[in-house]
Amino acid sequence: MLDYAAFPDQRQALIKQILQEQGRVVCVDLARQLGVSEHTIRRDLHELSKEGICKKVYGGAVIQLPEAGTFLLRKEQNHAAKEMIATACASLIKNDSCVFIDAGTTNLAMALALPEALSLTVATNAPDIAAVLLKHPNIDVIMLGGHIDKKSGGCVSHTAIEQLRNIHFDQAFIGGCAMSPESGLTGFDFADCEFKNVAIKQSNQTIVGLTADKIPGVARFAVAGCDEIHVLVVEEQLNKAFYNAFRAENITLITV
Repeated sequence: MLDYAAFPDQRQALIKQILQEQGRVVCVDLARQLGVSEHTIRRDLHELSKEGICKKVYGGAVIQLPEAGTFLLRKEQNHAAKEMIATACASLIKNDSCVFIDAGTTNLAMALALPEALSLTVATNAPDIAAVLLKHPNIDVIMLGGHIDKKSGGCVSHTAIEQLRNIHFDQAFIGGCAMSPESGLTGFDFADCEFKNVAIKQSNQTIVGLTADKIPGVARFAVAGCDEIHVLVVEEQLNKAFYNAFRAENITLITV
């Protein structure tokens, strides 16, 4: 049996493998499994975090996910899962309410799934979502303007933020790149994450729809802590441990 205390490269390779398979690691468990001190494990995690493999959190680390690419590229990924999540999100919207729909491929699918009889006001920073909603007979559309970020597919400029601050929403449907119980919802673009954070502050309820491959994980910039997210809509294949961890954060989980 390999003496992991004597071979740091092999030890870190195993930790990396566990991160890739499970999404996160706990220092005390790794120390017991590998026969080394927790201090050694924390040092290993520090080295792995410098390589961009993980982000250290209290008691362990969470895998750092790679960027998913442009909006146009993401539109071609995970169609079936996004449509199921989108349909579940759409069912949460109340008639005659005012909601914000964030840019994103799952939220675009949600816009397409809104029932024809639903009457409401929708503000969005995404031109493609606004274009879909303009065809809806009973939806008033507010388009938040400014420079369009090609990665996110939405306007995230100062102009859009100032417009956002003048509206109070019943619900905000927020997209994200990664989420974990420890780090909350995170993203890769600073301006986009800042915009999302303002939208959350303007809303009575925050709803996030994510495919299971984004959980657990962490991106570079914070969007919202778990305490700011009220509902998480996710695929039913979500690991039970994360399901319980999010419920412990008082998040309502809806699986599809």
